[in-house]
Amino acid sequence: MTTALNATHDPKLRSWVASANEPGCDFPIQNLPFGRFRAAGTEEGYRIGVAIGDQVFDLRAAGLVDTDDMNALMSASAKDRQALRAALSAGLAEGSGKEAAWSKALLPQVKAEMTVPCRIGDYTDFYTGIHHATTIGKLFRPDQPLMPNYKWVPIGYHGRASSICVSGQVFKRPQGQTKAPDAAEPSFGPSKRLDYELELGFFVGRGNALGEPIAIGEAEDHLFGVTLLNDWSARDLQAWEYQPLGPFLSKNFASTLSPWIVTMEALAPFRAKFERPAGDPQPLPYLDAPSNRESGALDITLEVLLQTAKMRAAGEAPARLTRGNTTEAAYWTAAQLVTHHTVNGCNLQPGDMLGSGTLSGSKPDEAGSLIELTLGGKQAITLPNGEKRTFLEDGDTLVMRGYCERAGAVRIGLGEVSGTVVA
Repeated sequence: MTTALNATHDPKLRSWVASANEPGCDFPIQNLPFGRFRAAGTEEGYRIGVAIGDQVFDLRAAGLVDTDDMNALMSASAKDRQALRAALSAGLAEGSGKEAAWSKALLPQVKAEMTVPCRIGDYTDFYTGIHHATTIGKLFRPDQPLMPNYKWVPIGYHGRASSICVSGQVFKRPQGQTKAPDAAEPSFGPSKRLDYELELGFFVGRGNALGEPIAIGEAEDHLFGVTLLNDWSARDLQAWEYQPLGPFLSKNFASTLSPWIVTMEALAPFRAKFERPAGDPQPLPYLDAPSNRESGALDITLEVLLQTAKMRAAGEAPARLTRGNTTEAAYWTAAQLVTHHTVNGCNLQPGDMLGSGTLSGSKPDEAGSLIELTLGGKQAITLPNGEKRTFLEDGDTLVMRGYCERAGAVRIGLGEVSGTVVA
C-alpha cells in the first residue's frame, strides 16, 4: 500500500508560490492534487494541472508530461506516480532552480475553468457508511435496520457516469414517478424530497485485466486518489422504484465532483487503523490483510453547508449543517472496495470511480444527508436566517468541503464541491 512517508510530506517544506504557504490553505506543497483546466473564456482543450496555493500549475507547459490525457497519467505505475510527485515537490519548493521557468506555467485558479478531473468510464456507488445505513434502515425497516449481508459484503450498485459534473453544477429538479402510502396508484411530477449525499469518490489508476482479481494487498496500487462527491438523491422517487433492483432515476440525474483528485500519496500522513467494533464479524480472508488493518482507513474531516437563494441575495455565506470524520463513518476501506469489485473477475479501468456511499457519523450533527438530519422529513432544520428545510428547495446551493489535519503534518484540503438545484 502507498502509505510510506517521504520528503514530499516534510512539514517544513515551503513553496515559492507564496499562497501555498498560508495557514489553512487547501493546497500547500504537501498536497499537489490533480485536475483538468483551461483558461476561462477560451475554447482551448483541457490540460492537466496541479493545484498549488491559489494557482493551477500546467504540467505540460512545464515539460513534466507530454499528454493532456489525465487517464493516461492515472494508468502509470505507483513508482512512476511517486516519481512525478517528487519532481513536482522539488521544483515548486522554495529555493528551486525551476522557479523562473515554472512560474510561467501558473494560472490563477480564479481565471481557470475546471472540468471533471478525468474521463469517468464507469461509476459504482457503494454503501460503506454504517451509521447512514442504520439510520435509513430504521426509517423504513424498524425491526431490521441493517440487512443480514451488510457486515459481510461491501454493498454497491452500478451508477450513471454521463451525468457526473464538476463543482458549480446547476441542475433541474428531477421528475419521475412517486407513490404516497395512502394512494391507490403512483403519480408523475417533480421530486418533492430532493436530498444530497456526502461521499468520497475513489478513482482507479492502473486497471486490471478481465478475469484477473486484484488482491487486497495490492489494491491501493490501483487507486489514484480521492475526490469529494455529492450523489444527489430524489428520495420520493427512490422509495417507489428501489425494490427489487435498487436506485435508478432517483440517482442518475446529477452527481457533482470536486475539480481535484487528492492522490493516495498525499494522504499518506493521514492514514488510520481499520478496526471493526467489538462483536462484529471480521472480513472474510480475501478482504483482509495486515496492511489494511494497520492503515487502511482515511482520516478526513467532512463538512456540509447550505446557502438558500434568500441567503445568496442577502450576501450571506453558506451555513454549516454538519461536520464529521471518515474514520468513524466508513465500514469498509477503499482497498476492500477495489478487491471486492474485482473478485469475480470484473475489470476496472483508469478513471473508473467508486463512490463511498453516504458518510455519516453517529451523532445527528454528523449526518451526511437531509433525510437523516430531518428524520425522514418529519423534523425541519432551522437555518441562521430563520428559513426551514426538510429537503432541498429550488435555488438552494449545497456545499461540501473536506480536509485532513494531524499533529506533525501540514493540513491539506480536498477543495470544495458545490451544486445548485433550479426549478
